[in-house]
Amino acid sequence: MDPTTWAERAQAAADSVNSGFGHRTLGPVPGTWIASVARPSQRVRAPWAPWHYWWQAHYLDCLVDAAERRRAESGGEPRELVLARHLLAGIRIRNGFRYRNWFYDDMAWLALAADRLGRLLGRTGAGGEGTAATLAAARELGRELVSADTDDLGGGLFWNTRRRYKNTASTGPGALFFARTGDRARAQRLVDWLGATLLDPEQGLYLDGLNLTPDGSGELVRDIWTYNQGPVLGALLELGGSDNLARAAALVQAVAERLTVEVAHDGVPLRALRGDGGGDGGLFMGILARYLAEAALDDRLPDAARSTARALVAATAESLWAGAELRAEPGRGRRGGTWWTFPQKPGETASDAYPPGSRVELSTQLQAWMAFEGAHRLAQGD
Repeated sequence: MDPTTWAERAQAAADSVNSGFGHRTLGPVPGTWIASVARPSQRVRAPWAPWHYWWQAHYLDCLVDAAERRRAESGGEPRELVLARHLLAGIRIRNGFRYRNWFYDDMAWLALAADRLGRLLGRTGAGGEGTAATLAAARELGRELVSADTDDLGGGLFWNTRRRYKNTASTGPGALFFARTGDRARAQRLVDWLGATLLDPEQGLYLDGLNLTPDGSGELVRDIWTYNQGPVLGALLELGGSDNLARAAALVQAVAERLTVEVAHDGVPLRALRGDGGGDGGLFMGILARYLAEAALDDRLPDAARSTARALVAATAESLWAGAELRAEPGRGRRGGTWWTFPQKPGETASDAYPPGSRVELSTQLQAWMAFEGAHRLAQGD
């Protein structure tokens, strides 16, 4: 029977990712977990093979989503909670026995996910000593983010350790992490910098970033990406207050006007979030959907903003599910059988993005999983 509720659909995505992409880190290491970047995965997983740190960070966030959902449904310790603990350990091993990375946005994403995991473990009592270790990982990453927050270009976080570019991609999730972990003054300063420096007043959306030029001034990079809007929205909601909430409501409206496409569901035209293809772009829409779901459930926002956010998440999830396909893959045991495969964008099918026989990317499957978990949270809030 095909999944019909959003909980069932989110679980179908979780099962497909966990079984179709997940494996122990570097093959044999017990108590660890990692995801291949594509399915079917290559047989040899060399230490230098691509593994995409920030994709794994979002995988961890998705596992926390699923663990929270399943605990609410039945209690106990869901398998996803175990996998989340193992994944954090696997990321550290795969990253050379450290959490530090060259990119501050990567570290911000993992800090956010590790903090969520640590708090969930603390609430459940399932983590034991692992709870403290998980929160310590988040704090370690947080210290790296603090080091990226300098007065160059008036504020903001550097993108990477070369320290030549400050951008929304690192400053948004960094601000959200600081807001969640109690450094609210720093978080507010960062979102204020974003608003003063990288918010395009005509479009109401955040531009990509500023290059640090030899004279110390900034060269603006005007690219606009869906995912950059998401963590800024999350940080504004986390900080609260009338000014931040007004900016959050305006951002929801700007997203609806400029970062959407028209799709049809049961013959009814709807506006869904714009997809950005595969590769890294395969995560972009899902990240924005995650934080739009938070906005839809935040009763401090005006009803119009909440309704708009809800409609965008619902239409995006519906369209991704409508394009899903149940595929059979050869093999024995966990690697064989049937798996749900999801498209890259609303309005297309899985076969449009991934013709039969091609490799399916992890990023796009995580993106669909995020959208389904968001739709489930909205359904629960009804």
